[in-house]
Amino acid sequence: MFGGFGTRKLSARRAVRGDWAAPLPQEKLDLFKQIEKRWEVCYVMLSISLDEGLGLLSSGAPVSARQCAANSMEFLQCLAAQLLAVLDAMEQHGRHFGTLPLVKPLNPSFFRGKTAQTAASWDSLFHKVLMSGRSRFFHKLQTLNGLVEEIADEFLEFAEDLVEGSAAHSAANWEALERVHYDLNTCLRETIVVLKSFLRALPDEELKSFQSRHDDAAQRVSLRVRSFSRIPT
Repeated sequence: MFGGFGTRKLSARRAVRGDWAAPLPQEKLDLFKQIEKRWEVCYVMLSISLDEGLGLLSSGAPVSARQCAANSMEFLQCLAAQLLAVLDAMEQHGRHFGTLPLVKPLNPSFFRGKTAQTAASWDSLFHKVLMSGRSRFFHKLQTLNGLVEEIADEFLEFAEDLVEGSAAHSAANWEALERVHYDLNTCLRETIVVLKSFLRALPDEELKSFQSRHDDAAQRVSLRVRSFSRIPT
């Protein structure tokens, strides 16, 4: 019994590694690179804003650092919206068509925040309890979806305090932004792996349908993520 369970876990890990290493057909590869590039642009700009803000803060220019915090909010919302769009589209398409890849559970040690670590721990636990790959796939998507929303909300709260100049300990808020940024990066990398595995499993004839679902989801979640911020744009 236990030997069979261990064999299934090992097979799942090999399958996920195989999906990541294997090449995608050109049309799927084009879509994957298009989506990934958008994510990376937002993430790089977010990281640059944070690094610049921390540098300005350490050099005694808190007012200029606050502007970097304001810039980071825009890039954060851009990245969160795009991640949520893909997660929503994969879930909707998977429930409608049912062709799904194997996934590995989230690893709590890959996160720094308590909220993210707890969510990852639950995903790891349910991965062991749930027997079907389908249930594991949807649970991981839902966990990532919830994490991205929570992380975005938390990031914007800390950044908003900095922008408004109301933070009692600005250095502590910048440290919190670093921590949340780290966890968002983990969500980004996990979503990249799941997306490639999903595209590998997706029948060629369903690609256009998935892309259409993604475009629709991108419009919906963009409005949803904007509502996280209380700062007028």
